[in-house]
Amino acid sequence: MGFLAVIVAAAAGFAVGAVWYGVFAKPWMEDTGIKVGPDGKPANTSPLPYVMAALAMIIVAGMMRHTFALSGIDSVGKGLISGLGIGLFFISPWIMINNGYGDRPFRLTMIDGGYATVGCAVIGLVLALF
Repeated sequence: MGFLAVIVAAAAGFAVGAVWYGVFAKPWMEDTGIKVGPDGKPANTSPLPYVMAALAMIIVAGMMRHTFALSGIDSVGKGLISGLGIGLFFISPWIMINNGYGDRPFRLTMIDGGYATVGCAVIGLVLALF
């Protein structure tokens, strides 16, 4: 059951990313400097970033499940808040460091950090439901 929980939670985190970056696509592409085609969509259509993102979601969800089990996080509220905290206080600051040293706009940190926060909250919620 643990493996299924990780896969479902990872899929939920990935889905949040699809919606998140659908909403913030234009400012995100501007801030990252991604080249776009005449249709306004990224010029690079390689599936590799999506495969890497899916694998990353599985790794994050798997480690969150492990951490939750060791920490006794066993309710929906605890799962949601713990996931939120992981995204907001672990992942987002790291994104800020990388973007700061890369001289990226702070708006990019807000977009990517926001996804990390909301995505991890959803992963935590899904894990707690299992």
